[in-house]
Amino acid sequence: MTTAFTLNGRKVAAASDADTPLLWVLRDELGLTGTKYGCGVAQCGACTVHVDGSTRRACVTPLGSVAGRAVTTIEGAAAAHGTPGRVARALQQAWTELDVPQCGFCQSGQIMAATVLVAAIADPSDADINAAMAGNICRCATYLRIRQGIRLAASRLREQR
Repeated sequence: MTTAFTLNGRKVAAASDADTPLLWVLRDELGLTGTKYGCGVAQCGACTVHVDGSTRRACVTPLGSVAGRAVTTIEGAAAAHGTPGRVARALQQAWTELDVPQCGFCQSGQIMAATVLVAAIADPSDADINAAMAGNICRCATYLRIRQGIRLAASRLREQR
């Protein structure tokens, strides 16, 4: 049986079993390796993707649960239409300018979580950032630069309005 869904704006069908974690389908079957395996129990955030615009941990999301839904990975975030795409592009630019990543392993998940935050809250407070990013762990502890990147991107987006 195949599971059909929209991935980064295009229709796809995955042949894996419906209970296979979405992370493995993305990486092994569909060749999108930007979404990372960190812990396998939805605690670190390295595997964060968007499903219908909300953050999801791909390591524990069964393929069958995304049937007919829209999945966005880091590879498609900046190309997304409307606000999510603008936010993802602004975050990626801020990340680059501020040298946010150290090792970079967690950064795709960080950007995916931050995209949903900044799309929902134009001027996020420290409490907003803490709440939205709490489940995304950075082993290199670049949290200050992550916060700065979120603030810079949000500020630039507000200026564009």
